[in-house]
Amino acid sequence: VQLQASGGGLVQAGGSLRLSCAASGRTFSSYYMAWFRQAPGKEREFVAAISWSGGNTYYADSMKGRFTISRDNAKNTVYLQMNSLKPEDTAVYYCAADRVRAVVTTTPAYWGQGTLVTVSS
Repeated sequence: VQLQASGGGLVQAGGSLRLSCAASGRTFSSYYMAWFRQAPGKEREFVAAISWSGGNTYYADSMKGRFTISRDNAKNTVYLQMNSLKPEDTAVYYCAADRVRAVVTTTPAYWGQGTLVTVSS
């Protein structure tokens, strides 16, 4: 599966942004999908993941309540709605996919290119 993330940009602290990740292929609905991020000088970290049907979602503790992951299997797209953004949310955000839930939150097999989110104070 090939992934293409979009929707990054510059936003003020407290603002919102929605990232999208479009996937190619006819088997999108059989993949767990996830978002990761990498801030300057830091390691890549898990943000959120979602099950095949969208019925189950998983979040890093620091993102709970502010970020929402969702998917539209008809459009082969996964989203990350980010609210109440903070300067420390500044990072390159990556979407990822894997068939196994335990793997998609750690070392997914498929990655998209990143999209930069910059939160100004």
